[in-house]
Amino acid sequence: MRLSSLLLLLFLCTWNSNSLFAQIEKGYYQFPIKPGERNYLSGNMSEIRPNHFHSGIDIKTEGRQGLPVYAAADGYVYRMKVSSYGYGNVLYLKHPNGQYTLYGHLKDFNARIAKFMWQKMTAAEENDLEIYPDSMAVPVKKGEIIAYSGNTGSSGGPHLHFEIRDSLDRALDPLKFGFSEVKDSTSPTVRAVAITPLTLESRINGKFERTVLRLNYRDHKFVVDGNISITGKVGIEVSGYDKLDGAYNPNGFPHFEIYEEGQKTFDVNIDRIDFNLGRFLLTHTHQNRYTKLYTTAFNQFDFYSPDSLYSGAIEVAADSIKEVTVRLEDVFGNESLLELSFKGEKETHDVGSYSASRKKVEYIRNWMIIRADKTEGHKLAKFYVNGMMMDVMMSYEDPRFRTYIWDMDFGLPDSVDVCSEMIQPALQAKIPFNKEYYFNDGHTAIHFPKDALLETLFLQTERSTYYNRPSVKVNDDRGDYLRNEIEVSMDVSDYTGPREHVYVYQLYNNGYKRFLGGTWNDGHITFKTKYFGTFVLVKDETAPSIRAIRVNSSQLRFSIRDNLSGIKRFEARIDGKWVILRFEHKNGVIWTQKQDNAPFKGQFELKVTDNAGNYSVFSRKL
Repeated sequence: MRLSSLLLLLFLCTWNSNSLFAQIEKGYYQFPIKPGERNYLSGNMSEIRPNHFHSGIDIKTEGRQGLPVYAAADGYVYRMKVSSYGYGNVLYLKHPNGQYTLYGHLKDFNARIAKFMWQKMTAAEENDLEIYPDSMAVPVKKGEIIAYSGNTGSSGGPHLHFEIRDSLDRALDPLKFGFSEVKDSTSPTVRAVAITPLTLESRINGKFERTVLRLNYRDHKFVVDGNISITGKVGIEVSGYDKLDGAYNPNGFPHFEIYEEGQKTFDVNIDRIDFNLGRFLLTHTHQNRYTKLYTTAFNQFDFYSPDSLYSGAIEVAADSIKEVTVRLEDVFGNESLLELSFKGEKETHDVGSYSASRKKVEYIRNWMIIRADKTEGHKLAKFYVNGMMMDVMMSYEDPRFRTYIWDMDFGLPDSVDVCSEMIQPALQAKIPFNKEYYFNDGHTAIHFPKDALLETLFLQTERSTYYNRPSVKVNDDRGDYLRNEIEVSMDVSDYTGPREHVYVYQLYNNGYKRFLGGTWNDGHITFKTKYFGTFVLVKDETAPSIRAIRVNSSQLRFSIRDNLSGIKRFEARIDGKWVILRFEHKNGVIWTQKQDNAPFKGQFELKVTDNAGNYSVFSRKL
């Protein structure tokens, strides 16, 4: 290698090393709420949320709103937003070290920042607005009051959501920056542990079933008593939580390690979160509750070590025993241990215990599992795939069922003959991960963009009707997940009713309907969704309700509701001049935001429109 190349390599290595060390500089930031005083958290980074990791800390605000929020360091407002959803009213600051801090769910900005935002909202005539000021527009100093804490957006109670992000906009753990305001001397708690099969040959206690184990606590350790019998590769899944000193609520923790016979074999350390990969949490966990302590084929997170396929998997030779310890650690270094003992077993076709599942046909990742009642007939099943018939031996039998396992990567069965019973699997297509794909069966067309999936998908569609209107079910919203939106076009040529105010909704098991919208085109309606489930046509021709709470020259406050498609837009004017409105969707209240002390005077009009195009108007002379 030439000297110049060596010098360049040395420079890059040094720069990268310095950049990494500069990521966490203790003392650089001031705590944003009651600095120098004891603070408590209702949430921390790496907590498992419904479809993402929590990316910051939630600082309690004594159950009330209006506490001063301080700039954590010198910088400027590079992004700000007013909204009733997400982070609500939020500020993003950029700092000289290249990092960013975020302050979410704010009640109000300080007077200077609020005036700047009001001017932008008035110019745009938008009550919900996100802007990116230039670096000279809104400078701030460390310790300056920039806002006041609140409960705006998708917040379950008053608190400040605080984040620190690196120069690549990845979330860093604020608790690693040395804030003395938060204390924790409590070790993580293991709530539950499960073992899951990872390959076609895997068995747990003789069966191809995910198994939740009985957990005990003694001698300051979490213990699974007895040997866990396994064949092939299996994975450990842990559900747990941490608590900070002086707080009753559970939090998350970022660090897991696996030791086999005392040797460290696997490490999971959630030290930064890439927002572009957020929904891969759904493949990092089992149903948002258990953390998988093994890698899977398509997970894109980079906080596993090692990071090859099935790293972390446990495998034991037949008739051997392996002692495994899982170490759990919170960000303050408090640790807990979980001990398990695995015994390797030869594969057997005769299992003494009953299967936990009673489903006749079940789909788990790329496997189709068929359970048939035991008979005196043949133990072979006939799988018909692409015009070919294949005899498949049962995988095992318990006192009630014979279980057959088919790897769908080998092909999608058209039908399966099990002991003279014909089963018709509801499989339509194999949709590859990270590739654009178009599906069309003549009734339902689906466009999968390249980045739509979290893993290879085995597509299932089912047409039906809902109150005499067409509907379609696409996979199962409790087992299959999407990373980004797909576009679905549903054949509605059989529907001859009026189309006005008729749109697509996602129908949940409890009867709740979530508006998705849709575009009518001849005999089809096309819509986008980020969730699988059942999609139905629903007509909403009821306008939103408007109820006056306070209407005078000082303040205008209303309750607005819509019972089906939801509020889309609201707008107020006095003598034709646009007026800023604030909205809190959690209680359905809107109110005016005055920019000066002048009384409201003139002809006032409020218009509220729902997602289906219905609207109501309230008018009064002020």
